[in-house]
Amino acid sequence: IFYFLSALVIAALFDRDVNCRRAASAAFQENVGRQGTFPHGIDILTAADYFAVGNRVNCYLTISVYIAGFPEYTQPMIDHLVNMKINHWDSVIRELSTKALHNLTPRAPEYMANVVLPRLLPLSVGTDLHTRHGAILACAEITHALCKLAEENNRSITYYFNEKALEGLKQIHQELCSRQLYRGLGGELMRPAVCTLIEKLSLSKMPFRGDPIIGGWQWLINDSLRSLPLVSSAARQHVKESAVSALAALCNEYYINEKGEADPALQDRYFKNNNICVLVFLNMTVKLHILNKIMISFPIFTTVKSFLNQVLEGLKKVTLISPADVSFAESRRDALIAIAKVCQTIGVKGEGSQEEYVCKDNVAQIYATLLNGVTDYTTDSRGDVGGWVREAAMTSLMEVTLLLVQNEAELVNANICKQIMCWLAQQSAEKIDKFRAHAGSVFLTLLHFDHPPVPHIPHREELERIFPRSEKETLNWNAASEAFPRITQLLGLPAYQYYVLLGLSVSVGGLTETTLRYSAQSLFDYMKKIQDDSSAMESFCETLLKVFEDNLHNDRVSVPLLIMLDQMLANGCFDIFTMQENHPFSVKLFTLCKEEIRRSKDIRKLRSSIGVFCGLIQFQGDMREKVLFQLFLLLCHPFPIIRKTTASQVYEMLITYSDVAGPAIVDEVMTILSDTNW
Repeated sequence: IFYFLSALVIAALFDRDVNCRRAASAAFQENVGRQGTFPHGIDILTAADYFAVGNRVNCYLTISVYIAGFPEYTQPMIDHLVNMKINHWDSVIRELSTKALHNLTPRAPEYMANVVLPRLLPLSVGTDLHTRHGAILACAEITHALCKLAEENNRSITYYFNEKALEGLKQIHQELCSRQLYRGLGGELMRPAVCTLIEKLSLSKMPFRGDPIIGGWQWLINDSLRSLPLVSSAARQHVKESAVSALAALCNEYYINEKGEADPALQDRYFKNNNICVLVFLNMTVKLHILNKIMISFPIFTTVKSFLNQVLEGLKKVTLISPADVSFAESRRDALIAIAKVCQTIGVKGEGSQEEYVCKDNVAQIYATLLNGVTDYTTDSRGDVGGWVREAAMTSLMEVTLLLVQNEAELVNANICKQIMCWLAQQSAEKIDKFRAHAGSVFLTLLHFDHPPVPHIPHREELERIFPRSEKETLNWNAASEAFPRITQLLGLPAYQYYVLLGLSVSVGGLTETTLRYSAQSLFDYMKKIQDDSSAMESFCETLLKVFEDNLHNDRVSVPLLIMLDQMLANGCFDIFTMQENHPFSVKLFTLCKEEIRRSKDIRKLRSSIGVFCGLIQFQGDMREKVLFQLFLLLCHPFPIIRKTTASQVYEMLITYSDVAGPAIVDEVMTILSDTNW
């Protein structure tokens, strides 16, 4: 009966299909309830109930560890993973199984070392591709787990390994290389698998220093990165990340001398010779953009020291947008992440050399590069790929700023801090939930950081009132209903007004209904509060015109800004100015709108401008004549949809503002507008 019992538990945990896992869990529950003699039945049932087994990752990596704590189930679970799952046809199942073996190793270390690992080593160089792939990953995970366990118990790293096992681990790469198994489609599985093995053996501190196998591993990493353009697009990212992680771990363990310094030979290899990696971070050729993530490995080891300027300059070049590589957002993202990693690794020394430390001579360059990344709004067939770059830039800005604050706070001057907080405020007001939430999180992290506080934050007291420390974790930036009522309050703070208004323009004039509704309502609520304050209104309108002027013909901003202006005019946000003849705000706004649509064939932009022109008719003076003339021109536009939209909105305008002309004229005009087939 125990065989039947363990089979139910295994099916509930490790079956690929969620329905089978749930069925096995239900069957186990039924038997526990009826039989009552199953070992630890209630405990297992509580952990692996019908709903818990719905998440496959949770089953493999969490619930399995708990159930393996009961000795009766440990070995059957391990045997099932080794015999049935590491050779599964689905690569996701194979990888999950090896991670599960890593987590289960502390439950049965002797069994893993003496039985499982010797069984896996021959499979790792076998003939079946899937079995070989799963076995290599399993060897890597089990070895790493055993070494961590030995270290925790103050034992030798090789306590669980005999000479045969160590030799078998070294032979995996040599055997695959000699049989040319890194080539072709099979190589797309073997390369990341062996790179993972290299990473785990390096992290395990295996006694291979000075062994020829290190050169073989280095060759594989270099060859994998060099061959990336030849790898299929589906596997390219995985191969790249595996190789980068392996290089970082390998250099940390085997290329550092006893003093903790980088091996001079390694420095020559990566920074003085025309090595592939140097070509990458200098961005010598656009074709190598996919390799730029290699730079994330450099910060992990001290090779970067003495070459810091060269590294930063190379990464800066990668972040620049040119017509040839505008769609290479991954390169720019990875370069920005790498800059932060470099800074964290080499450390901060205010009066130090700019070749070795983050110091007063290079901090401005670092911040300029990171702040430039926040302005990346490039798009391609995949959508807003610039969002990846902006997200990485915000994270890197936070990491670098906190690093400086904790070590040399005087390097963070008032101008830099103002720019960081203002750009974050703008991103916190924009339309995409994911990036708004990330920006808001970074904004509050910097605002409420206490060890020590970030200096020179503009309007800190007002910000802490708007965003109390108690709500730092509970404020849901993803929810427009929570985020926009808070962020619009920053419009009352002069330092943030321009940037928040720029972000709100994109949200209020966007397409997402929820974002549009709450952002617009929050903006209108703010406008109602300042209606009686002429100085606040003047300041707001001046900033609004500045946003428009700075983004003329920038369709990402100007089109939604026209939509927002249409809504604001329709909601009476500028009523305080309508009684003054030829008010400067209305004159300047009319001029900007006219310039924006000049020679434009963008239907959405033209239709948005019609609403703004109709709204401007409420202003007194010569403005009305100019607006009517512009609307007459739009009534004669070559595009039928523009003529029809103009006629419809002018008709509504005459109903709303009947004082534009005499009653007889208005009636005649409305008749023409309604009867004509535009």
